[in-house]
Amino acid sequence: EAFSASRLEWIRRQQQRLRERATEAPKQFASGESHYLWGRRHLLSVVEREGRQGVTIDNRRITLFTQPGSDTAARAHVMHAWHKSIIRQTLPPLIQKWEQRLNVQVKGYYLRRMTTRWGTCNYRTRQIRLNTELVTKPSYLLEYVVVHEMVHLLVPNHGPRFVALMNEFYPSWSE
Repeated sequence: EAFSASRLEWIRRQQQRLRERATEAPKQFASGESHYLWGRRHLLSVVEREGRQGVTIDNRRITLFTQPGSDTAARAHVMHAWHKSIIRQTLPPLIQKWEQRLNVQVKGYYLRRMTTRWGTCNYRTRQIRLNTELVTKPSYLLEYVVVHEMVHLLVPNHGPRFVALMNEFYPSWSE
């Protein structure tokens, strides 16, 4: 309590700074909006048409094909499915690479949208769960999260042994 009281002014300044920080507006999935893939900004073009929904990417433009009159939720669903498909292509070789280096085996992985975490690991079942939003960040962050969660197969907590293994196998992890 004494420590908290001695830092009260600093705590209040930090709280105010967080309140004032601009938050990103929710995506509307409308043409002209910025969307990110592997950390690079792309402009979104929405094409309403009958038939198959999906997403294509060309240079710096992401094209979202959707049903006429589709709402934000329907467009978000198509985009999320595309994000999952990209990670599904990228993840198996990444897991295989780190299984060999760490001498561990991942029994399975799951992809889902998460609000507070980039990934989780269940060391008992040897399964990892990854946030699909990782596809919007630079690709090295996906690798970092994969390694982080796989090291949890060796050490279930963030203690000194975990830190030592991260330093050994992924020296730039703390950056």
